[in-house]
Amino acid sequence: MIHEAGDSAGLPVRGSATAEPAIASPEESAVDASRSCPAEPSAPAPRNQIAGLTFGLLLIGPDLRIREVNPAAESLIGRSARRLVGRGLLDVLDFGQSRLPDRLRADEAQLIARNLELRVGERALRVNLTVSPLAADPGWRVVTLSDAGQGERLGEDERAGTLRAPAVLAHEIKNPLAAIKGAAQLLARKVSEGEQALTTLIADEVDRIASLVDRMQRLGREKAEPVGACNLHVAIRRASATVRAASSAPFALVEEFDPSLPPVLANEGALVQILVNLISNAREACADGAAPQVTIRTRFVSGLVMNVFRLGRPVKLPIEVQVSDNGPGIDPALADSIFEPFVSSKPNGQGLGLALVHKLVRDLDGRIGHERDEQAAQTHFRVHLPQAPLGSR
Repeated sequence: MIHEAGDSAGLPVRGSATAEPAIASPEESAVDASRSCPAEPSAPAPRNQIAGLTFGLLLIGPDLRIREVNPAAESLIGRSARRLVGRGLLDVLDFGQSRLPDRLRADEAQLIARNLELRVGERALRVNLTVSPLAADPGWRVVTLSDAGQGERLGEDERAGTLRAPAVLAHEIKNPLAAIKGAAQLLARKVSEGEQALTTLIADEVDRIASLVDRMQRLGREKAEPVGACNLHVAIRRASATVRAASSAPFALVEEFDPSLPPVLANEGALVQILVNLISNAREACADGAAPQVTIRTRFVSGLVMNVFRLGRPVKLPIEVQVSDNGPGIDPALADSIFEPFVSSKPNGQGLGLALVHKLVRDLDGRIGHERDEQAAQTHFRVHLPQAPLGSR
């Protein structure tokens, strides 16, 4: 929501002088008319331009109170403009032990902070923040916020090259595996019964490596699967059933669904795979707890726009699914690289699950991020996806 200039929360309004209009003679008017060109389309109003930004923007008055909020800031902070405008910036954003509040109170210097941890109520956020003073209006400042924890660390070309390497290696490894397994099966017919355990071990390890190779090849696949309208809740329940069937220990699975959620634009198989990996990871993360619980939430987030471009245009991602667990959380040393191949917080993890999830989400023009809420003792993985066009099936 953007408040109009006449609102008490609006931008400072300056006076303007009105010039006396010049009156042209009939001859001059005729000449001007003959030379006139089609009118250029008028530029969008400044407020519409601010509303279209893909990052959060807040206008802060001399008293450090919020005077303007754009839709991206509403989405990132999780509160509407009506609840934000008029409140103190430092009452809304808790910067913890950071020295930033002191800098904001002390001077009007330009500030830039990367990977800054802050809290909004009980929510923990990791953001990139800038504070820019308005030279023509002393005391007024513009604050921008963007999500720093969404897993978009590498550029598209760099990440694509990183993911192609495992696929090439997988192709070279896979060729001799069938021969090794065949040789083990032949040996099993000739060795004594006591030694067959060794040939069985060889065959089992070949199968395990083959499964790993398949995942590596899928990780390096460049062509995205076709997309269409999908029911997100149906996909969640399919994935939940798969994880429950494979789980040897019971765990609580809580669903908090938005029943009015529109269809998501996705590939159903890829969407189910994303959810299976996230739910399975969440189950394993809290398995050692006294009361392991995985919570899946869905909601419609109006105004959320991805901060990268696809085909030269920003992508709106209003549909959110969040998978949370009450486990101990991700090792802070791995938090910034958890979506990279071969990075894992599990003792025997291969580090391909979340890398594959990241690739599949990106192929759907979506985004994924994670955060740790220490107060609630929960880890959240959030996926944002585009909405299917109206009327699509």
